[in-house]
Amino acid sequence: MINKIGQIMLYVNNQDESLKFWTEKVGFKLVSEEKNEHMRWIEIAPANDAQTSIVLHNKELIAKMQPELNLNTPSMLFFSDELDSLYKAFKDKDITVGELVTMPSGRVFNFADSEGNYFAVLEKK
Repeated sequence: MINKIGQIMLYVNNQDESLKFWTEKVGFKLVSEEKNEHMRWIEIAPANDAQTSIVLHNKELIAKMQPELNLNTPSMLFFSDELDSLYKAFKDKDITVGELVTMPSGRVFNFADSEGNYFAVLEKK
């Protein structure tokens, strides 16, 4: 039985730029970085005690190793209990953000990473 989501694989064109974006702009922490003769993977997570992490993989390398994989960006929804201050902080850090809107599920905005992949943040108190 599955009881939690452990890691989300995010396939990126530039692992170093993605790491910089997620840690320096979004505020995630580097959990681990592994490298062997074949590949490098970088695990990041929110700075709190998150149960789920994101692993940044080299998209080009994974496509060569496993061409049958879907390497599209997963649609991720993050939660924040301080949506207004997060929205302002993202704008202050020159992160591309969408409008702050109210949906039936609550207030939400989207943002783009350094490669133009979009994600969303929903207010959860």
